[in-house]
Amino acid sequence: MPHTPTVSLHRWDDIPEEPLNELLSRKLITGERMMMAHVYLKSGCVVPMHHHENEQMSYILKGAMVFEIDGKEVPIREGEVLFIPSNIPHKATATEDTLSLDMFSPPRQDWLNKTDDYLRMKRNADPTC
Repeated sequence: MPHTPTVSLHRWDDIPEEPLNELLSRKLITGERMMMAHVYLKSGCVVPMHHHENEQMSYILKGAMVFEIDGKEVPIREGEVLFIPSNIPHKATATEDTLSLDMFSPPRQDWLNKTDDYLRMKRNADPTC
């Protein structure tokens, strides 16, 4: 018998927030072929340079960030959406307290199985969040 996905309704307020370090936390909603995340970044949080197979869209609901892509700074503010194709190296810095709605296709397996160590580092001399 073929697998039939079920319809589901979610409320962000009902999803537990997962702290990754003192400057970064998130909430996840995952389907079979896509994932949405509320990503909470405190001002000064730096997500280090990384890449992934997943296409990414980051929609800034509140605050502002600067992405570094291909040696260029790409500022993104409230109400704007940044699309990052698969396997493009990128870094992000929160210039204000920020809430980003990040969408990935396919879902980020490293986020689901908690092997995303680059996000879980403690703050040290490197300003990485």
